[in-house]
Amino acid sequence: MSVIGIVSSCSCLHSGVRLLKPQINKMSSFGLHTAARCAAKDYYEVLVLGGGTGGIAMSARMKRKVGAGNVAVVEPSKTHYYQPLWTLVGGGAKQLSASARSTESVMPKGVEWIKSRVTALDPDKNCVWLENDIKISYKYLIIALGISLQFEKIKGLPEGFDHPKIGSNYSVQTVEKTWKAIQDFKEGNAIFTFPNTPVKCAGAPQKIMYLSEAYWRKTGKRSKANIMFNTSLGVIFGVKKYADALLEIIKERNIVVNYKYNLVEVRTDKQEAVFENLDKPGVTEIHQYEMLHVTPPMGPPDVLINSPVSDGSGWVDVDKETLQHKKYPNVFGIGDCTNLPTSKTAAAVAAQSGVLDKTISLVMKNQLPSKKYDGYTSCPLVTGYNKVILAEFDYNAQPLETFPIDQSKERATMYHMKADMMPFLYWNALLKGYWGGPAPIRKLMHLGLK
Repeated sequence: MSVIGIVSSCSCLHSGVRLLKPQINKMSSFGLHTAARCAAKDYYEVLVLGGGTGGIAMSARMKRKVGAGNVAVVEPSKTHYYQPLWTLVGGGAKQLSASARSTESVMPKGVEWIKSRVTALDPDKNCVWLENDIKISYKYLIIALGISLQFEKIKGLPEGFDHPKIGSNYSVQTVEKTWKAIQDFKEGNAIFTFPNTPVKCAGAPQKIMYLSEAYWRKTGKRSKANIMFNTSLGVIFGVKKYADALLEIIKERNIVVNYKYNLVEVRTDKQEAVFENLDKPGVTEIHQYEMLHVTPPMGPPDVLINSPVSDGSGWVDVDKETLQHKKYPNVFGIGDCTNLPTSKTAAAVAAQSGVLDKTISLVMKNQLPSKKYDGYTSCPLVTGYNKVILAEFDYNAQPLETFPIDQSKERATMYHMKADMMPFLYWNALLKGYWGGPAPIRKLMHLGLK
């Protein structure tokens, strides 16, 4: 249900006095290296990078393990957003304000909020560097830095959003422009894009397309709309069961799908979108638009590119079953910033948080991690204002469904779960470290059928 070296001494500045503390090196059988404790604001038992879904959820869990005052979260943003709601905001079904709460309000009590940005990671010395050359040391590090939007990789953006008829559900600055563009649509091409990069919530680029189609049907504009889904992928969805269901909907609603088309430029003055045909590199096509929804290219945060904790592509390099770093045993990753080979969704973070909690517990006891993450993720595919196909699947792109029903069918109950139940669960359970995904529910459901 849909709900990311050994230190021989430690030097730090405290009250203007330079402190040097000798370190007795202790190496466990797992190679865990720990730094000496510095002044309270310079060292934490557990340091979490990122105050998004994974960061807040794990900080709540870690505080219960190591106690108040021993966990800190590095996060510069003053506002925390429940981003899965932005599909419905862009479609006019929810207000943007419903997705927002102050970071202060979601930060667990007893967890210190460091209002800064990470500028470098030094896992060999168990420390990170923040803005203004501030150094923070840790015993355990959890990296939950999310994914970066890269609108600038499309020529003409992000400045193109200053013009009408274009929006994107992926940014707080542009999501309400999507709804405005849908409402203002009169006739012509309505184009929805999917980039040639990893993305968070891979179903979202087409969810807004289905909502737009439903709105134009309701308002009598559908016959004047040529709806196009231009995707860089070669399939409509990565799991065949749900892809087959979506293709039926696309056929019924007369939607055009162009595969292997990647948006490379937007000419807002002419209302033109330029796409590269990925089957013919260098060959482009210009599509006129009356409405354009852009899913931006995405990538790892800049601080992770060429970092010791990252793989060659810039994603945090973790074991796909335990979420423990492959090289540094006291470093862990969760959510969109990792190289876990599964879809990047809030539901995946929920499942990962439960596994990571168990992993860190065992590592703290000098034991081998045993709990295994199976790649569970979920995508509630919104196909209308009261319809959802609930896609749930694992690393092998095989359905891993919670309910004893055919989840490839459009259902109003699943829509209400997406729109109403999941936000409540997010704010009141996941962020507080009490929700680790639907595995217990799934087990109970299946036991009940035996």
